[in-house]
Amino acid sequence: MQIAAFYVLAVLAVSSAIVVLTHRNEVICALALAFNLAAIAGFYFLLGAQFIGFMQIIVYAGAIMVLIVFVIMLLNLGEESYPERGGSIQRWLAPGLSLAFAAVLAVVLWRSGEGDLSAPNVEFGTVGALGRELFTRYFYPFEVISLLLVAAMIGAVLLAKRKL
Repeated sequence: MQIAAFYVLAVLAVSSAIVVLTHRNEVICALALAFNLAAIAGFYFLLGAQFIGFMQIIVYAGAIMVLIVFVIMLLNLGEESYPERGGSIQRWLAPGLSLAFAAVLAVVLWRSGEGDLSAPNVEFGTVGALGRELFTRYFYPFEVISLLLVAAMIGAVLLAKRKL
């Protein structure tokens, strides 16, 4: 049952990611991104990390997607947002970087097959285990990120106030 769920989620994640990258309508791209984020939450549920899966749905597929759709509707970009030509550097750079990324990914997957992939701990993904790791081992990076977010919020308020 888990294998079938994995394959369904994999097809949903890959197909929705392709739609996000190839479609020209921003609203459809945002909807495909929401499907992709829900598929990632499904992967977390399959791994037994229920807390992270629910946070994925609540924070990303919920709040962030509402923000993205709000910005798309607020900007109301028409056809003028699509340039006719341009990006010649990206056209040459993208295939090469994609192949390099695929090579690195293949090496990582090949080396991960050599190691011992034992079952995770019973507490893996629970709120207690996540809180214990977050506030003991990763306490200082957590605080640095919170200070960075506060500084970004203050900067956004100052920039918005200047324009008013």
